[in-house]
Amino acid sequence: MMPIILNAPDPMVKMRVMTAKDYSNKALKTLHRAGVLHVEESKELKPIDREAIENERKQVAELLTAIGDVLAYIPKGERVPLGEDVEVIYTRPFSETDSEVRLLYTKLSNMHQRATKLNEEAEELKKLKSYLGTPGQQANIRLRDLNFSGSYLFSRIFVLPSEMYETLHDKLKIYLFGSMVAAVENETVLHIIAKVEHQEIIASTVKDNGGKILQIPTEDLTLGEFMGVVEGKIHSLEEELTKLRREIEGKTRENLQKLVLFREALSAENERLSVLEKACEAKYVTLIEGWIPENNVETTISELKENIGYVFIDTRKPEQAEEPPTKMRNPTAFKPFQVIVNLFGVPKYREWDPTPIIAYSFAFFFGLMLGDVIYAAGIILLAKFALPRFVDEPESEGFKLFQRIFYISSGVALVIGLLTGTYLGNFYQFFGIESLALAEGIKELLGDAMSFIVFALGIGLVHVNIAHVIALIKGIREGNKAVIPGKAGLFILQIAGIPWIIHFLGMDIPLLSAQVYPILVYIMLLGVVLIVVSSIMQQGAFLGSILWLFDITGILGDVMSYCRLAGVGLATYYLAMVFNMMSGLITGIVPAGTMRLILGTLIAMVVLLFGHALNLLLSTISCFVHSLRLCFVEFLFKFYAGGGREYSPFRLRKRALVSVKGKA
Repeated sequence: MMPIILNAPDPMVKMRVMTAKDYSNKALKTLHRAGVLHVEESKELKPIDREAIENERKQVAELLTAIGDVLAYIPKGERVPLGEDVEVIYTRPFSETDSEVRLLYTKLSNMHQRATKLNEEAEELKKLKSYLGTPGQQANIRLRDLNFSGSYLFSRIFVLPSEMYETLHDKLKIYLFGSMVAAVENETVLHIIAKVEHQEIIASTVKDNGGKILQIPTEDLTLGEFMGVVEGKIHSLEEELTKLRREIEGKTRENLQKLVLFREALSAENERLSVLEKACEAKYVTLIEGWIPENNVETTISELKENIGYVFIDTRKPEQAEEPPTKMRNPTAFKPFQVIVNLFGVPKYREWDPTPIIAYSFAFFFGLMLGDVIYAAGIILLAKFALPRFVDEPESEGFKLFQRIFYISSGVALVIGLLTGTYLGNFYQFFGIESLALAEGIKELLGDAMSFIVFALGIGLVHVNIAHVIALIKGIREGNKAVIPGKAGLFILQIAGIPWIIHFLGMDIPLLSAQVYPILVYIMLLGVVLIVVSSIMQQGAFLGSILWLFDITGILGDVMSYCRLAGVGLATYYLAMVFNMMSGLITGIVPAGTMRLILGTLIAMVVLLFGHALNLLLSTISCFVHSLRLCFVEFLFKFYAGGGREYSPFRLRKRALVSVKGKA
């Protein structure tokens, strides 16, 4: 949405570019061409820099593992054509790749986790079956007898490493009433019966030697019955697992090309980070850091990765204590007036940019004070052809913006001149034309001194109060409680005070009865009380009790200051009219006849040219300076601090024309 009153600077991101020293020139040239990094003084590499590389490498490893888990369901040796170049993925910001891989993996992760769980469950049952199905076990033994604890005897099944069995059996045989032994692959299954009092000694001896107690199911089944049940469960699990694996394979094939593409790009990323990690240890790394607009991050990262083999890019948002440079982001029509705002002070990064409201204000004030079609056209021509001769770099961006201030402001003056019919003052009357105004009402408003002054005061009242409203919103936003009652008091004082003053001057206001005016006095007093309270909160009891008066007189002085709009506007018109009159009077002095026709016309033209040229010069300076003053002193001082740093990127400047100074 286009900003109408205030704007916010472009969000900035802190970027750190680390690369091997061999690639430093290439990195600088790439950043120079990109032209978006506001370079800051780099601090020396710290352990945290290496930690950042290690963390990213860890993330890359996690993603490679995730892709490997999914691709495990595809038969080995299958060839996958890559529809997109690996370079395209590799040069993208890592965060983009990370989110896309995780999105693909999430689609399959639930099925993959289910498959892993089923596989583990089937393997556990197979293991249990192999332990319980060893020779020597009787099919009619009940499961509870294999894991029995009575008041005198207990029985357990232990699983031991085969190499430990002989040593362990010698230690345990003195405690055993009976035992059965069987070998399963490289493990030994030992079923024992012993006294309960020796249970803890036997269990701890087994565990200390790398053995474990076999967990026996609690079902009331014989061993033979249980083996049948286990066989059925294993078969059921394997069937479900086979079906699930086919489903995963099908889903994986849908995204196979992308997964393989990401795997290749991430493998290259892993290798790149590995080299940088080693370079960090050897201190063969160049660090470039600075601020970059958020919307340029993706493009710049892609360009750096495309041009440089081994580079690590770290980006983060600014911390509260940091003050990034300010990049204004105003529409083209408002951009020239950034020059005006910057004359006062560059906005801080977290401060509002007042360029939009300054654009309206400055152009309107300038146009209102000038208000002449010919003068406006003259300023446009002077700005275009004469002004460049007074500067060293007429093709610079700053000068071009400064020129456009005159184009826009003079354009407003031209429109007002057309509406009021002002062409070199009243020059058209030489030709017997009474009026050229397109809007007689506006001509009458701006042609009468009193009505113009009242109109200017009305503009001032609105303009100054806009500044106070912005200051109030800023105070609320920043939690500055001392500002709020003061601004509220000023508004109350004006709302009640203006009708009361009009009535006091002997003028009646429609819809307001005589009984209302005494009430307005009390409302005005409430406004004054709020202003005093605010002043004391901000300045302290002593100064606050004195300085509150300046808040009230200040708003009166600020509004009265806008009378200069009428003063300069009328002065411009009347001075033009005087030069027109002088040319007529001088022509009348010359004797009638051919002499008057030739000499009189020549003198009149000299007076007109000199007079209007002088008036044009004085008007241009006056309109510019007074517009500037109204925007600065009466407006910006109310809410705007400035003091920020202008965004100045490290860039290759391209200009169509370059001025070359020769020897004098």
